[in-house]
Amino acid sequence: MLTSRLKFASLGSGSRGNATLVGAGGTVVMVDCGFSVREAQRRLSRLGMETDALAAILVTHEHSDHVAGVARLAARCAIPVYATHGTCSAHPLAESCRVRHIRPGQRFAVGDLEVTAFAVPHDAREPVQFHFSSGARRLGMLTDTGHITPHVVAQLSGCDALFLESNHDRNMLAAGPYHAALKQRVGSDYGHLNNEQAADLIRRAECSRLQHLVIGHLSEQNNTGDLARACVADALGCDPQWIALADQESGLDWREVC
Repeated sequence: MLTSRLKFASLGSGSRGNATLVGAGGTVVMVDCGFSVREAQRRLSRLGMETDALAAILVTHEHSDHVAGVARLAARCAIPVYATHGTCSAHPLAESCRVRHIRPGQRFAVGDLEVTAFAVPHDAREPVQFHFSSGARRLGMLTDTGHITPHVVAQLSGCDALFLESNHDRNMLAAGPYHAALKQRVGSDYGHLNNEQAADLIRRAECSRLQHLVIGHLSEQNNTGDLARACVADALGCDPQWIALADQESGLDWREVC
């Protein structure tokens, strides 16, 4: 049984690039890399990390804001990549780096981390999200999801920390600058979670152990941190300022799950 202390951080979260770090013991993995190699290295350095310290890159799906930098970073630094067959069929990861195929529902170990991939409804080939365990503590991640399913609720119940998408405010999206087709995609059951849907997850999941709640993947055009925080805080019954934001430029500094 793993018993290392769990920690996590964000290099940046939003439509212009996503990457999240999760660590336990001597192991640190990166979830997605939507940044160029140079930009990823710059952001890693800000968090006190170098690329050669990464044990793996875990890929959620093939959209460019999550996968654009994966192949080059993995190939340059000889980092193994974990991705579903569907993701690899939609993006040529296997042509340039070492891929270990995973499937939704699979549990696997990367060093001191135990990882579980779970299926989510999103407009990608075979998208997954992850939850992580160090033995005593659990971190759940949920972004790029169109609606909340009972399976998603079950996967994220009982976590000690959550990194949760709250992408858009429905009224701002409706009145915002996106063209009609993009508005429909973002707000569909296979698009992105709005503030009310994020709050609904919090109401339905078992959240009594939460030490950290981080909101990410906020739309820069169709949401604000204050709106997202207020909606989710109402569901959790907490001060909105207790909820952290992972933004596009600054990401999120390391958080430790005790």
